[in-house]
Amino acid sequence: MDATTKPLRIPPEMSIYAETHEIFDLVQLMVTNLLVDKPEDPLQYLIDYLKRDSLEVPRVMLLGPPASGKRTIARQLCEQTRAVHVTASSVLKEDTELARRTQQHGDQKQEIPSEQWIRLIQQRLSKTDCVQQGWVLEGIPRNRQEALLLQELGIAPDHVVVLEAPDAVLIHRSLGKRVDPVTGDVYHTTFRWPRDDEVGRRLVRGEVLSEEQAAARLLRYHREAHGLRRAYENRLAVVNADQHHDDVYAQVLTHVLRRPRSAAPHTPRVLLLGPPASGKSLLAERIAQKYDIVNVPDSTVLQILTQRLSRLDCTTRGWVLHGFPRNAEQAKKLQESKFIPSRVFFLEVMDAVALERVALRAVDSVTGERYHSLYKPAPSPEVQARLRQSPLDSEALVQARLNEYWDHMPALQAVYPDAVYISGEQDPHTVLESLESRLVGQLPKRLSSPEQW
Repeated sequence: MDATTKPLRIPPEMSIYAETHEIFDLVQLMVTNLLVDKPEDPLQYLIDYLKRDSLEVPRVMLLGPPASGKRTIARQLCEQTRAVHVTASSVLKEDTELARRTQQHGDQKQEIPSEQWIRLIQQRLSKTDCVQQGWVLEGIPRNRQEALLLQELGIAPDHVVVLEAPDAVLIHRSLGKRVDPVTGDVYHTTFRWPRDDEVGRRLVRGEVLSEEQAAARLLRYHREAHGLRRAYENRLAVVNADQHHDDVYAQVLTHVLRRPRSAAPHTPRVLLLGPPASGKSLLAERIAQKYDIVNVPDSTVLQILTQRLSRLDCTTRGWVLHGFPRNAEQAKKLQESKFIPSRVFFLEVMDAVALERVALRAVDSVTGERYHSLYKPAPSPEVQARLRQSPLDSEALVQARLNEYWDHMPALQAVYPDAVYISGEQDPHTVLESLESRLVGQLPKRLSSPEQW
């Protein structure tokens, strides 16, 4: 055979190395920051960028109506992540000509032009502390126009959190709000009183508002809220602020620690495991069609399988393997061959359900295609007439295969401790949705302390 006609094979170690060390994500991160910061010396910028202690820094917008708790949550987030807390008042205090000119609008009770205000925000976020540590914008932007102006400048958050609560609760909070003049921390006479008596004695009322004034502020917020949410709908999380403060913060932190979806190349390597008639073949077929990856049926010869997984299409597009491995020994040999799945799914089906499904399954005696009267019916009466049940689908043989699967399952689970378990007794569309939700996203960060940002 002419060597040029042989199927090209790429060592599986390449894709595994790239995914383990997030090479493509690193390149995407570098290019994104390069385009946002627009340095005069791009090469030196990238060199300095790679020297940072942490390449992924938080970029968070914390939005919500007045008295929803933005200030307290933002402070806690910054303590946890070491990000820079950016507020409207802190931006106006910057020692720059633009900040001084902007402050004059406020002193004269004039509305600050949106373009000028956003330039001031850009100026603050371009400083070294924000670039290296990340930032949490509290109450910024205020409306859709400001959001779009930020986007035009390349300033995009990884996470946007909106706090919401009933207006009656927010008005009550506005009237009971107290501020620590030393630290700037916000407390409340009912919902959040400081544990330290000394702090409690020095609390003062902030801006004194009547109930009508608080309601008017809420009305202004609601007028802009819908358009603002639309600007960030793809990365938005809404958190109910009308609950215990610790619960609110826990939900916000969980969202912020969730990795944003990456546009970096990703080749899914999927194992579908489960008992006979759990739907592995059907799911593999649908996943392969939707994501243009290679559907690899089970094989009894590991060498043939590894040769197939080494081909260019599997290496570049990814693969979904079902029905293999059947036991821990095969799973370990697959890993020794450097074919390590990025996602492993166990489909859970009771024996009675599996036996019932097999009874509805038949094979086209001409083409060998397998059909199911519920999930994959014959395409025509002609095909239906020639369907026959496979001898391998007899109740006795299927029960024997089920017993064999359950005998090997604990050892397989030990090989794949991070596997995801999905009920295969639901309709195929629901099973596919459950699987997809765990397939397309990046694996979550495992953070236990701020040092790991």
